[in-house]
Amino acid sequence: MSPVEARLYTLALSHPARAAQRMLQYKRIRHRLIYLLPGLHPGMLRFAGFRGATIPALELGADKVQGSRSISRALDSFRDQPRLFPEDPEHRASVEEAERWGEEDLQEALRRIFRWTIAHQQPVRRWLGELSGVPAPGLAGALNAPLARSFAKRSGADEARVRDDIGRLPSMLDRVDRLIESGVIGSDAPNAADFQIGSSVRVLMTFPQLRPLAEGRPAGEMALRLFRRYAEPIPAALPLASAN
Repeated sequence: MSPVEARLYTLALSHPARAAQRMLQYKRIRHRLIYLLPGLHPGMLRFAGFRGATIPALELGADKVQGSRSISRALDSFRDQPRLFPEDPEHRASVEEAERWGEEDLQEALRRIFRWTIAHQQPVRRWLGELSGVPAPGLAGALNAPLARSFAKRSGADEARVRDDIGRLPSMLDRVDRLIESGVIGSDAPNAADFQIGSSVRVLMTFPQLRPLAEGRPAGEMALRLFRRYAEPIPAALPLASAN
């Protein structure tokens, strides 16, 4: 058996970590997934030698890298082909800008929505516990409610902000469609922005109330093509007033 070249520290439903995993697969870099426990992952990462609490976290050779955008660049440095960033400077700049927007705006909106549901809905905490292999997931979900609310508060995930995020999703998906139409993302050779943006659109589609926003449009088709398998549906009830 060939030796493992990388270790990816992840959470069961982390969409940026799924982006990092798909980039590793695309690069054909032999890797091992190490699943951490939700809520306890900051301490587990520090114990593993990482400086920050950010997921995804990657051991790549002797290097430790955190954050999906840092990981995409580290992977291109580690193995040149297939490339995650185009060689053409103008095209690369467009991909980098799309990747930045995907992480700072789209990904963060979905993170707030997800953390709000975890903080306020016991069925979601139980479901996440089952998905993560936590013993007695129902009890663990009840006991972890204060921790979930703390993570939501840290993200600014209150109901008003989440309503606003949901209301902005249609325009954000329009932007994804334009990126596909212009050729920045969506080609047969995916780049770093494809994985960054596609993972967020895919997690959006795991919410039954949000899935219709992406289905049948280029953004949704790209997400399903890159991320076919995903734990779904999320048993969440969302505040949708601003999305209508």
